[in-house]
Amino acid sequence: MIDFSLRADQPFNSKTDVVAVAVHENQRLSSAAEDLDKASLGALKAALKAAAFSGNCGKLLPLFNLPGISATRVLVYGAGEANMLAAKDARATGRALAAAAVELELAELTIFPLSENAVDAMQQMVMGVSDATYRYDETKGISAKAKPSLKRVRFSMPAAAAKAAPAALKVSVATIHGMEFTKYLGNLPANHCTPTRLGEEAKKLVKSHGLKVTVMDRKAIEKLGMGSFLSVTNGSDEPPRFIVFEYAGGKKGEAPTVFVGKGVTFDTGGVSIKPAPDMDHMKWDMSGAGTVFGVMKAVAELKPKQNIVGLVVACENHINGKATKPGDVFTSMSGQTIEVLNTDAEGRLILCDALTYAERFKPRAVIDIATLTGACVVALGSHNAGIFSNNDALADSLIASGKKMNDRFWRMPLEEDYQEALSSNFADMANVAGREGGAITAACFLWRFAKKYDWAHLDIAGVAYKGSGKEKGASGRPVAALVDYVMARE
Repeated sequence: MIDFSLRADQPFNSKTDVVAVAVHENQRLSSAAEDLDKASLGALKAALKAAAFSGNCGKLLPLFNLPGISATRVLVYGAGEANMLAAKDARATGRALAAAAVELELAELTIFPLSENAVDAMQQMVMGVSDATYRYDETKGISAKAKPSLKRVRFSMPAAAAKAAPAALKVSVATIHGMEFTKYLGNLPANHCTPTRLGEEAKKLVKSHGLKVTVMDRKAIEKLGMGSFLSVTNGSDEPPRFIVFEYAGGKKGEAPTVFVGKGVTFDTGGVSIKPAPDMDHMKWDMSGAGTVFGVMKAVAELKPKQNIVGLVVACENHINGKATKPGDVFTSMSGQTIEVLNTDAEGRLILCDALTYAERFKPRAVIDIATLTGACVVALGSHNAGIFSNNDALADSLIASGKKMNDRFWRMPLEEDYQEALSSNFADMANVAGREGGAITAACFLWRFAKKYDWAHLDIAGVAYKGSGKEKGASGRPVAALVDYVMARE
């Protein structure tokens, strides 16, 4: 775990392994770089000229033993043409600086952000450092690598940002703690991350962070009347869990924000079985649940003066002789009946009962998070998650937080016109419509269970993980946006 902190020194006398300062395009120096160049009697400018350093965002230039500089190494990072770094560029810069420090086997890095938007840039750099230093090793065995040498990252902020920086850094650090927990749970193989394991992890989180948690087993879920949720569990030997986190930071009786996470720890598709290629990706079908875990961890660290509830519906969607069959009808907790036409559209079947359960909290808002549809990936790709909402103000707030944190959402339509496609001759509704607008009709299904409160549905199927390449693994999205959404209400 990286130790992040603030310090108030100059780039030329900073006692650290490496100092990082910004240079713009055309070798225009930032204020920190100007100070360093003066202290080195022009050695910095001379080195930039000799290296023909472009100053483009994403470019790094390592320098060694500049005269008059306490640090033995200087990392110059490109800041582009503008006087501030956009969120995406700041995060990429933090990632690149940390990766360079790790490659050089350094223990400490001191970063001097640009003077304009320094606080926002610092927050993104913290996430970039986390990206570069996060490691998943639990099931690696003998191939596990040594932890990165980088232990401490300091930010030396300009005077204008000094007042706001401590609180912003605290939020950033809590956010990456939440994101790394979300990544950890998501990257566990499905034979390790079972619904039972999620229940155990919830109890551990309570002990370390002072939350209240209730972990319900099948008998308790049956007592609640969650027939839709339980229909998905019929084909699995793994027992389901319904997890309820409660954080009471606000006044007693104050309406909470409720986060609901889809926790399908492995999804075969059931009888409507998925094709074999890429089925290993289905261990990430619990990414919505992982997001709720990450948000609750961050919330417990930050202790906002709000009431927050986290609901996790956890199960496997598997196949045996008792598995749900296409055409079966089940009664949800709301009393509405559902004809299951496709057992691979299981996420909505477990979420709908949790959305009904959320009513008892009389919430100010309910936000569900789920890797719900491949259709959303087709529509939006891997850059934006889909957002559907019955409340414009709620949607706008989430979109604003997503934009700020480079954890973006794109609003999709939620209209009654799409509901007709979910009609059934044998139940109150079917669980799927046709191929057209698949992400929209999935959201419309959930909307039927979210009529009594302000609600947003986040379809994170395209952003929750990378399915191939050296960065294959959970992304931790959209924890950053949701933590910012919570803290923006403080």
